[in-house]
Amino acid sequence: MKCIILSLFPDAAAAYFDYSIMKRAREKSLLTIDFCSLRDFGMGKHRITDDVPYGGGAGMVLKPDPIFSALDAMAQKYGEIRVIMPSPQGIVFRQEKALDFSRESRVIVFVCGRYEGIDARVSEGITLETVSIGDYVLTGGELPALVMIDAAVRLIPGVLGDKDSLKGESFSNGLLGYPQYTRPAEFRGMRV
Repeated sequence: MKCIILSLFPDAAAAYFDYSIMKRAREKSLLTIDFCSLRDFGMGKHRITDDVPYGGGAGMVLKPDPIFSALDAMAQKYGEIRVIMPSPQGIVFRQEKALDFSRESRVIVFVCGRYEGIDARVSEGITLETVSIGDYVLTGGELPALVMIDAAVRLIPGVLGDKDSLKGESFSNGLLGYPQYTRPAEFRGMRV
């Protein structure tokens, strides 16, 4: 699986991939993760990436120009790319979508919004999928991107230490997992 996180703050997400299962997936070359700063494609001497909402209102909106430029550069470098934009307006992310991502041969680019969002011309002018991880507001799209990548990477054969780990896991057969216990057999009066 090959992913790129396009963000104003790419370093905020990078450390997640240096631990545990994500680290092992990278070491086994089952996951390639890159981070791209939207500021690298910003406009003018100050690398501007946002502006006030057209027609007024609070906050700032990410401009379309840097996003189009970044995605054009990625398409030129990698060929056909799959673009995902985390958004509350998107389809709800479920295990089936994680499996779909885990089998993707193209580079998956996660376009992470900030502030009041992304200029709507991005979703109008680029073939992309909007995907939601739930009905709540976050500071940016980096956390949803991490959630989606984590869920997908676990499904890649060879990532988990034991190939049978996924068989009884929640959602592997449409159901939640069963309660788990460890030793000792009794703890504070509660038995396995």
